[in-house]
Amino acid sequence: MRQAPYELYYWPGIPGRGEFVRLALEEAGAPYVDVARMPGGMRAMASLLRGEGTGLVPFAPPFLKDGDLVVAQTAAILAYLAPRLNLVPEDDPSRAEALQIQLTIADLVTEAHDVHHPIASSLYYEDQRTAAKKRAESFTKERVPKFLGWLERVLGGRGGVHFIGDSLSYVDLSAFQIVGGLSYAFPNVMARLARRIPLLLALHDRVAGRPRVAAYLASDRRLKFNEEGIFRHYPELDAPGSHSGSAAASRRSAPVKRARK
Repeated sequence: MRQAPYELYYWPGIPGRGEFVRLALEEAGAPYVDVARMPGGMRAMASLLRGEGTGLVPFAPPFLKDGDLVVAQTAAILAYLAPRLNLVPEDDPSRAEALQIQLTIADLVTEAHDVHHPIASSLYYEDQRTAAKKRAESFTKERVPKFLGWLERVLGGRGGVHFIGDSLSYVDLSAFQIVGGLSYAFPNVMARLARRIPLLLALHDRVAGRPRVAAYLASDRRLKFNEEGIFRHYPELDAPGSHSGSAAASRRSAPVKRARK
């Protein structure tokens, strides 16, 4: 049984990319410390980003510290953790496939972020609202259906229950977060796509109902989606239409506010 906790470094106050790692740690019941949310944690994170620690200097959060080893990039962190947390099968082909799917999810996360920051992350959303509207039109009409359609086909080709093997993997947890994030940011779009992605929506609900995940979602460790993170709800960027009573609508809640990345 592992005793020393993993150290997760990510910006406090937003779920962001760090949430994909938290979900894996929480589902596995692994001990970890969300360092930047602790007293002095931001200083510790800045120190490692300056190269004042051991191991490879991370480019940006999230990164994970396991002893002297520092692993950055969400997909790389999950690929490192998954065998240790029993969240990926033992064979190399399965692990390679899991990483491929996770990297595709990472591409989707980047595109979701760039909808509300199409010009520069250093600018406020309000400073690039016109460009964001143009980017949102392409993202919601073309990119979201393409990404989620691919995930739906892959999941369906594996029996419709799990992406990799016959038990829960880190890819299933990441798909849960993607569905939740897009449902928060684009409830109209997701409501319209619901009939085309029934397996993904069912997977989302199954993951939410797992005992450890459910306990985590109900705890104060779970950071809610908000307008400072990757998945932001700006009504003018969402496709018009009714989503009353939809599964997507039930997953969204939070006020809109001015914020940087």
